[in-house]
Amino acid sequence: MSSYLDDEKAIMQNLIDAGCSNKDIDELMEKLKEGDLMICMKKLADHRVTLLDDLHRHQKCIDCLDYLVYIIEKESGD
Repeated sequence: MSSYLDDEKAIMQNLIDAGCSNKDIDELMEKLKEGDLMICMKKLADHRVTLLDDLHRHQKCIDCLDYLVYIIEKESGD
């Protein structure tokens, strides 16, 4: 039975879909081929943290916009 980790094309597509850079994809694929899963897990965790930081930053921007819309609606309703 084959493993998902044996499907290089699927892994590469997953990394692309996750927003990894070409450099990171190349490094991760090389480490996977070498069997260095601990390094892969570290790099993936680091990328996840970066994505979450971006998400939180964008959420703050959305919150600011929502507040401004609320104020405009409140003041235009008076």
